[in-house]
Amino acid sequence: MLFDIITIFPKILDSYFAEAQIGRAAGKGKIKIKIHDLRSYAEDRHRTTDDIPYGGGAGMVMKVKPIWKNVSAILKKSPRKREDIRIILLSAKGKIYNQEKASRLAKRYKQIILICGRYEGVDERVVKHIADEEMSIGPYVISGGELGAAIIVDSVTRLIPGVVGNKASLKEESYIAGQIEYPQYTRPESFRGFRVPKTLLSGNHKKIERWRKESMKKEKRETREGG
Repeated sequence: MLFDIITIFPKILDSYFAEAQIGRAAGKGKIKIKIHDLRSYAEDRHRTTDDIPYGGGAGMVMKVKPIWKNVSAILKKSPRKREDIRIILLSAKGKIYNQEKASRLAKRYKQIILICGRYEGVDERVVKHIADEEMSIGPYVISGGELGAAIIVDSVTRLIPGVVGNKASLKEESYIAGQIEYPQYTRPESFRGFRVPKTLLSGNHKKIERWRKESMKKEKRETREGG
């Protein structure tokens, strides 16, 4: 899987992508991450990638032309067919990203281009004529799309065969089956008077399975009711 990330802050995700599972996946050749400096596609000496919005209003809007030039350059160099490439704009007004979308991206595409929005927003022509879809990591506003890009890279990478060592962990972890994961415990058995539930120490696998299913229902109910 090839990930192309378009951003005005090309160094912002370096340390995250170099470590742990993503770093190992890249080292094994399972994924490749290319960071593109959008300012390199600006046309003035100040490398401007934003401008004031037509019609007035607060903030600045990212310009369509540098983004179009950057995406076009990526597509031109790519050996993959266009239908195997997905172009995603990270935006606060996009559809909420979830595990189902991560699975779709991992199974369907060989290259994902992630455009990181900034400032007040992105020229709507990027949404209508460049990106295949617009995604958001949640119903809140942050400074830019870089964190969203990292989340997509991480969640999709985990689903690529050979990245996660224990396949069973993918099947059991949170949200795979549309449910909240059961509580987990490890050593020590007792910590400052707080003990591991006796059922988990019983060795009775049927009881443990039943306890986990009941705990998942409880966790899901409390998550929905929580503030």
